[in-house]
Amino acid sequence: MIQQQGNIDWMLRDLVDGTLGIEMIVVLSADGLRIARYGGDPDAADRVAAACAGMQSLAHALTGEIHASETGEMRLLLMEVDGGYFYLMNAGPNAYIAVLSDVRTEPGLMSGRMRDLIVRLGTHLTSPPRRNGRSV
Repeated sequence: MIQQQGNIDWMLRDLVDGTLGIEMIVVLSADGLRIARYGGDPDAADRVAAACAGMQSLAHALTGEIHASETGEMRLLLMEVDGGYFYLMNAGPNAYIAVLSDVRTEPGLMSGRMRDLIVRLGTHLTSPPRRNGRSV
């Protein structure tokens, strides 16, 4: 059920095991490529990763309009939809974590657990910039 690049599968499973209602976790690069996933099928994870690239870009543009923001960086995007929640969190240079969950998940708990996961993963979540489809 877990597909990954590198060895972060046990950390994704730890997030799922400790939090009710997670349906899918996708670790992605800023340009929308899936790095790892838990739950869902690979095609769904790829679609989520691609959509997240657009969402983080939009969030970045909006944070620039908040005058108190020093860097204009998006930290967490939370969307409530019928039946659940969508979370997108900045996870390091050019890397993000997306989580889709049902309504049993408490948003404050989820965001805290996502932050803990990011700290534990450290540099594993850094995605090098790409040019012409290749890492630079």
